[in-house]
Amino acid sequence: MTEGKRRNPWAWVPSLYFAEGLPYIAIMTISLVMYQRLGLSDKEIAIYTSWFGLPWVIKPLFSPFVDLIKTKRAWILAMQFLLGVGFAGIAFTIPTPYYLQLTFAFFFILAFSSAMHDIAIDGFYMLGLDLKQQSFFVGIRSTFYKLSNIFGQGILVMIAGALEKGYLFPSLAGNIPIAWSICFFILAGILIGLTLYHKYILPYPASDRQQQKVSASNLLEGFWVTFRTFFQKKQIGLILFFLLTYRLGESQLAKISIPFLLNPVEKGGLELSTASVGMIYGTIGVIALLVGGVLGGVVLSKHGLKRWIIPMVLATNLPDLLYVYMAEATPDNLWLIASFVAVEQFGYGFGFTAYTLYLIYVADGNYKTAHYAIGTGVMALAAMLSGMLAGYMKEVMEYTSFFLWVCICTLPGIIASVMVRNKLE
Repeated sequence: MTEGKRRNPWAWVPSLYFAEGLPYIAIMTISLVMYQRLGLSDKEIAIYTSWFGLPWVIKPLFSPFVDLIKTKRAWILAMQFLLGVGFAGIAFTIPTPYYLQLTFAFFFILAFSSAMHDIAIDGFYMLGLDLKQQSFFVGIRSTFYKLSNIFGQGILVMIAGALEKGYLFPSLAGNIPIAWSICFFILAGILIGLTLYHKYILPYPASDRQQQKVSASNLLEGFWVTFRTFFQKKQIGLILFFLLTYRLGESQLAKISIPFLLNPVEKGGLELSTASVGMIYGTIGVIALLVGGVLGGVVLSKHGLKRWIIPMVLATNLPDLLYVYMAEATPDNLWLIASFVAVEQFGYGFGFTAYTLYLIYVADGNYKTAHYAIGTGVMALAAMLSGMLAGYMKEVMEYTSFFLWVCICTLPGIIASVMVRNKLE
């Protein structure tokens, strides 16, 4: 009986996936709120933060090297500590005159660290648990990953909002840089604390060892084989069309929706407080997203992708019209805004399950794991480029016109879904 078998998975699986989700949500979502509150334009926010997605685009390129250097356990601890130090670096640099350049550099380094962290955790999960345990904990790990999203873009953003208003420390009222600096110090403390906890609690699976007989050149040769065979798949043109367009509208909406909620009415926004955005988008919205994802999985398991792909692509995209209405009417009723955001997030969660299942279909066959990783890289590339496009388009449009543009951009994904459905058996 190995030490890895004696460890109770309840002691480390939930905390490990909470630690995986928190850096990602900080880098990709909390940064949007922070930069808006620090005065950046919508274009700058969308373009700068889209670059943070690059490590997830190229993750399949460097993931094999996690097997070559040290163990998965060592990678997890090293990356968690680096993430904690990096968030502390952001916290220190926010109040400085060169905060934009410095925080961007830290976020970019953190994005690579977070991507490597993801690879190590997912690999360790398979090594530290047997097949029965893996099946049992798959829902637990997903739940705690989503809870980290709620904590990050919900509770943590609400804390930042309370600090901005001086509710927690009256002397800091109106000092936005210090409020966000404290927020990132909290993040740093959590990650370093999790590092210390995991150093003690993570098991030592016998199979978690450095690969001694595998060279980097052999890994690269194997990767290029899997890469080539992916692009030799039957109907690869349709596959790429679907992967690149399914989220074309939603990915643009995701970059501009938070600045829209925060910006003042004279700029076309809804002028919500930071705390309100944390509650509406980061808490209610994430819960709706989670419920939509669970329901999507249930209906797909019962009736299959062919029956549900069209309802799901429509559920993903039709709620974008609610943002057109909000931009035009600028409602000030928080519950109405919250309900619109919840509907849009529920639709996205529901519809994204179709995208995920299609990725699984595409990856089926030889090199299944590698082909799935390449597919997720294509997905990340589409989101990154769409986010940049959103920045440029918002620069020349008011919010109402921009959200109409988003609705137009949903059409290629709908067309691709119809084409995929017609090819499914």
